[in-house]
Amino acid sequence: MPTLEELQHWTWVMGRAQQMMMEAALSPPPEGMPVVPGFNDPATMGRVRDFWSDSMKLWQRFVDPAAEPSVAPKPDRRFKAEQWQSPLFDWIRQSYQVISDHMLRGVDAIEGVDPKQKEQIRFAAQGFIDAMSPTNFPATNPEVLDKIVETRGENLLKGLQNMLADMGRGQLTHSDSRAFEVGRNLAATPGKVVKRTDLYELIHYTPTTEQVAAVPILIFPPWINRFYILDLAPEKSLIKWLVDQGFSVFMVSWKSADATMKDVIWDDYVTAQVDAIDTVRELLSVEAVHSVGYCVAGTTLAATLAWLSAKGEAAKVASATFFTAQVDFSKAGELLHFVDDEQLKLISTLSPEGYLDGRYLAMTFNLLRGRDLIWNYVTNNYLLGRDYVPFDLLHWNGDVTNLPAKWHLSYLTDLYRDNLLVKPGAMAVAGVPLDLTKVATPAYVQAGREDHIAPAESVWKITEAFTGPLRFVLAGSGHIAGVVNPPASGKYQYWTNDQPAATLAEFVAGATETKGSWWPDWAAWLRQRDSATVAVTGARVPGEGALPALDEAPGRYVRQR
Repeated sequence: MPTLEELQHWTWVMGRAQQMMMEAALSPPPEGMPVVPGFNDPATMGRVRDFWSDSMKLWQRFVDPAAEPSVAPKPDRRFKAEQWQSPLFDWIRQSYQVISDHMLRGVDAIEGVDPKQKEQIRFAAQGFIDAMSPTNFPATNPEVLDKIVETRGENLLKGLQNMLADMGRGQLTHSDSRAFEVGRNLAATPGKVVKRTDLYELIHYTPTTEQVAAVPILIFPPWINRFYILDLAPEKSLIKWLVDQGFSVFMVSWKSADATMKDVIWDDYVTAQVDAIDTVRELLSVEAVHSVGYCVAGTTLAATLAWLSAKGEAAKVASATFFTAQVDFSKAGELLHFVDDEQLKLISTLSPEGYLDGRYLAMTFNLLRGRDLIWNYVTNNYLLGRDYVPFDLLHWNGDVTNLPAKWHLSYLTDLYRDNLLVKPGAMAVAGVPLDLTKVATPAYVQAGREDHIAPAESVWKITEAFTGPLRFVLAGSGHIAGVVNPPASGKYQYWTNDQPAATLAEFVAGATETKGSWWPDWAAWLRQRDSATVAVTGARVPGEGALPALDEAPGRYVRQR
């Protein structure tokens, strides 16, 4: 620590520097000197003055706590450890927060740039700020320093081992993968694979009730992840819950892309959904199915409904449920930062064999929440050398799938960049123009209040596209936890509003909050469409109908890399 004499000297230096900066900020530019925005204009100089003022107050609190009142720390779990309360590390924390705040204020004050570009700059600035947190470096993290002393450096060796293992697999580890196994404690709901194509497997789950709803449920999960997000541990499984509620449930398990899928495009996923719908209808001898689309598969389901409507076959789908799905991408959130022309050009170079390695997409999603999904693990598992905690959801998050390159690039271009799906006739599937305004299928639309991948405001726009009866439900939490919220957990809440609403804000203003899971509300809505039941015999038993069992659930595709 510096001596009192040295502290007094540096206090004088800082004070004089602040005085000089304030004098410069308050003085007009010399006669004849042009005012340069962002350099010497009054607003910029004022921000410089504010930064120096805040910095000086921070320094004064450090050298003489009694002279300058302390400021209550901002809530930030990165700095919750007791060690951050010591004078030196509290000063480091506050310095970081002062610099961070002023950097973001500087970005917000930028003028003369396109709003989209300004949002990209802010996103990049926030990413830089998160990366430069003192918690991410051994010398400025008191927890790490204490751990080094306690373990005599063993934590750094273990952390290095963790880091090298991640570098070897090309992916950040979030959970102890040894704790989970697909088919044992994940994706373990009993059932049979009754169909397999080059693009998907169809799983029929084993009923647990003597009677089941006459209209079956067919679920389309996103092919950017494994389907078992909806079939985690039994107490979290939406599939098991639906089966236990007396529904006939079918799940599509998509194939992870390889070189044989280099020519697969969006049309193929739409026609695959139609094929699965027809397969279930014919297998059970029913006129229609309740369809469900999650995320990108929900976007595709909307196109499927438009395609069926255009062909006069809309009656094949009794209802459509959308889990955090978008059709209008004008407000698609932070993912829009990754779809400008330069980035699309870069993405096109990442798939020389015709498919995109799923690790690229996983990193993109991690970047959206870098503080929680990247730097948190750098600190805990690389610097502190802690063991990974078993967490089924994070294990699923790291179980990546590959994507067909042509589909991926066209999806980003046509939907995220150009927003063509909501423009009648702008897109076609197999030569059939799509028009979402012709879709009159009853729809149940779920959005997550804190969803950063499919923002609620973006999901809401489905209500502006379809013309049939529609129920919108706003669930607590985000893209995953907002969907995977079993009633037994007693977590979160959801909002409903039976009155017409023109905007999401209007919906929220008049909404009724209900504690707990929205799943029972959805099940009740499905039964309102058709309450008939049938006995569990013949084709209602997986493998006993016209389609014999090919494999036990969860099948082969979910295990393929």
